[in-house]
Amino acid sequence: MPNLPEKFIVNMQKQLPENEWEAFFAVYEKKPFKGVRLNPLKGGRYALKRFLPFLGEPIPWEENGFYTQEEKLGASPFHFAGLFYSQEPSAMSAAPLLEVQAGERVLDLCSAPGGKGTQLACAMQGKGLIVLNEPVASRAKILSGNVERMGVKNAVVTCETPERLAERFEGYFDKILVDAPCSGEGMFRKNAEEAIGEWSEENIALCAARQKRILAAATKMLTAGGRLVYSTCTFAPAEDEEQVQDYLQSHAEMRLLRQEKLYPHKIDGEGHFVALFEKSGERTGAYVKEIKPFISKTSEQAFRAFEKEFLVTSKPRRLHEVNGVLYDLPENVFDWKGLQVLRVGMRLGEVKNGRFEPSHAFTVCLMKEEVKNVVDLSITDPRVEKYLHGETIESDTENGWCAVCVEGYPIGLGKTVNGTVKNHLPKGLRKN
Repeated sequence: MPNLPEKFIVNMQKQLPENEWEAFFAVYEKKPFKGVRLNPLKGGRYALKRFLPFLGEPIPWEENGFYTQEEKLGASPFHFAGLFYSQEPSAMSAAPLLEVQAGERVLDLCSAPGGKGTQLACAMQGKGLIVLNEPVASRAKILSGNVERMGVKNAVVTCETPERLAERFEGYFDKILVDAPCSGEGMFRKNAEEAIGEWSEENIALCAARQKRILAAATKMLTAGGRLVYSTCTFAPAEDEEQVQDYLQSHAEMRLLRQEKLYPHKIDGEGHFVALFEKSGERTGAYVKEIKPFISKTSEQAFRAFEKEFLVTSKPRRLHEVNGVLYDLPENVFDWKGLQVLRVGMRLGEVKNGRFEPSHAFTVCLMKEEVKNVVDLSITDPRVEKYLHGETIESDTENGWCAVCVEGYPIGLGKTVNGTVKNHLPKGLRKN
């Protein structure tokens, strides 16, 4: 059992009925629950499940969530392919409350590392626009990497403060998730050393003040009739129930629809708090300048030549070029000039010396059936590990660009030359 702060113990005894104390503190003697969320952007649930034997019982509040006992999921080739996201079970409870729909404008304001944001993106089925924001640059890079791995095509990843975004996007978003930075009491079992080491009542007060500012910025960006979910992974009333009451008092336009606190002695997961709000008023339609896609004739010709060589059929794309790098933009995406942006839509690749070179991000957004030249390996094939370590592999595929797949799911790019596939998996993604 972790060495829980004495003041935390006293606080929880005040918060819970006496007949629940024993059950609550007993959970810290047990292992935390682990969860996995399947990625519907990669295929149907049945197709994905047959390759993932480590899936346990379904998680009741997320249709694609499953419990698991597996320890090293990040090493699985199917993790590289983006078939699943490892996510704490209780953390999956917030995003479904928003009931996001394909075609909406959605914001995940405090998004890193990307569990809840990619959960929302999966529900949107690649349609509409989702902005995933993280103000800390190092964490924003991790977020961007997870967006890429999961094959999300309609996302913009930003690295801005909530206040800066609020200046730009007043009344713009239909749905907003605020998974606020908090004191982390709900993670005392899962991340004991880090969470307990940073805990203090002073930190609770600091978190509550910061959460208030974030909520104020989020409210400004929400359209009338839109919905907002506020969530934390703490039990502290100052960050949960009291935060909700203060928020309602200072934002008369917001109405509380639902509020729930998940305790680890009552559910199979860690501590979490969620509240769902709706904004009153008439929708007026916020104006935010949209980007006008631009691509040079030479670059478009290079891409179309590659597309004809590499893909089975071409698709309508909103091609946009920045310094020779080509992107497929989401529909109606805003002009991001002046914002710190890490990713917009899908990075297709780069034009070099008149020829187009595809990107890893483009490849993992594709399905095997879309690609002409495929190296499809079984999960037991030793070439899978060789490829993931950055080595060349042998194949009888035709010369040229190819998608390297595991059981039909792309994990990266290769280029075949006379039976040898040169490895184009980015160095930062390779196994050590």
